[in-house]
Amino acid sequence: MKYLKLLSVGASALTLSLAPLVADITPAEAAARVATDDATVKFLELLCDDHGGRLTGAPANEAAMVDLEEALRELGLEPVRETFPMQGWVRKDDTLTMNGPVAREMRSIGIGYIEPTGPISGPVIDLGAGGPKDFERDFPKNAIGLFGPSTKGRTDEVSARAVENGLVGLMFINRVGGGQLLARTGGFHGESLPLPVYSVTQEEGFWMRRLIVRDVPVEVGLEARSYTTPIETSNLRVRIPGRSAETVLVGAHFDSWDQGQGAIDNGLGIAQLLAIARVLRDEQLDRTVELVWYNGEEQGLWGSRYAIESGFDAKNPPAIMLNLDMVGVPIAVNAMGHDDLLPVLERWNNSRGDAALEQGVQNKSWVASDHTPYQVNGVRIITFNAPINAESVRYYHDFGDTYDKLTPELIKDSAATIASLVVELAQVADLPTDPLSPEEVEALLLKAKLDSRLKATGLWKF
Repeated sequence: MKYLKLLSVGASALTLSLAPLVADITPAEAAARVATDDATVKFLELLCDDHGGRLTGAPANEAAMVDLEEALRELGLEPVRETFPMQGWVRKDDTLTMNGPVAREMRSIGIGYIEPTGPISGPVIDLGAGGPKDFERDFPKNAIGLFGPSTKGRTDEVSARAVENGLVGLMFINRVGGGQLLARTGGFHGESLPLPVYSVTQEEGFWMRRLIVRDVPVEVGLEARSYTTPIETSNLRVRIPGRSAETVLVGAHFDSWDQGQGAIDNGLGIAQLLAIARVLRDEQLDRTVELVWYNGEEQGLWGSRYAIESGFDAKNPPAIMLNLDMVGVPIAVNAMGHDDLLPVLERWNNSRGDAALEQGVQNKSWVASDHTPYQVNGVRIITFNAPINAESVRYYHDFGDTYDKLTPELIKDSAATIASLVVELAQVADLPTDPLSPEEVEALLLKAKLDSRLKATGLWKF
């Protein structure tokens, strides 16, 4: 395997980490081994540098997954692909220009699931947050709407309002300044957007807004070339058998947007799962541990939805699903609204002594990552409150999401904390493992006021 061969030269720590491990590793031992293993750090560096962004369906995504499979096989593990169809999206050269009062090419990208359109041009209309009231007026012919950075609804909802009112395009103002662009999906189900939607920088968006306030006409031109297309992609699953079939599932999404390298979102999760595989590969814990790298998360949770809808996980639902999505420096572990997990998590955190998480155990449910399909199907979820330095995380979903925004210490330290918790969950006797009833799930989600968001994405099933 090219990554491990590169590391084998003068890498004594790696040689030690590849030695067979003693059975029944403790949480503290798992954390210590991960914290001193440089191999995962090097793997992530080379994965990012060799392949760049891993947009689902793109050649770079497939090539990167082949490298991950090879790394796992080198450890003596047997990764299994779960291939599934989805509606993919291919980014092409989507252009946006300001025609007046200044002529310039704008810094912009198309939103996922726009279709080829144009060339067209028209006057810019400020739509504020893009809510229903912002559309209660007459619009000129070929109007192109400007909305955000805070929005009243998802992109597909704003797009539908725009079409109803005769607009021919939309521009979304990015929520972070400094020339940043927030790559994002146009919907959760692969449906083509009915008009072109672009992400534009704060600087150019606010510039246009100031001109409009002064009644200075602003005109832009656009031509979209990106398109949707059916594709096949794969999740990757590794099973580390335990003494029982009860399963602790640890998941992270493999895909990323295509502007940068997808290091922060979510190469970090790829590396953290690999670190767990490296430390547990020769262990047999009380519960089985499954590691799953999901594809298609950025475009609508496709991989995790497939895992549930295909029955793969429904036949033997995991006792726990631990989701790793942009897990930086852990400051708290989150029981996600499951009160019966609090004793287990509090005992684990208290046992860590000086390494205990500074904000302890939290209990707030949230949605819109790969845990969500499991969440609505009665599986208990655990996440981390684990921020990434603000000077780095601001670049996610853009050109600047590159390996250099992470540090080896962050990668190893975060993975060490995660590995400690995984071993605890796989060994502790009083872990609640029975699935929640639909009534219990509905009550939990309603209490957290997540029903409207889940209904809007089509994931509400109650």
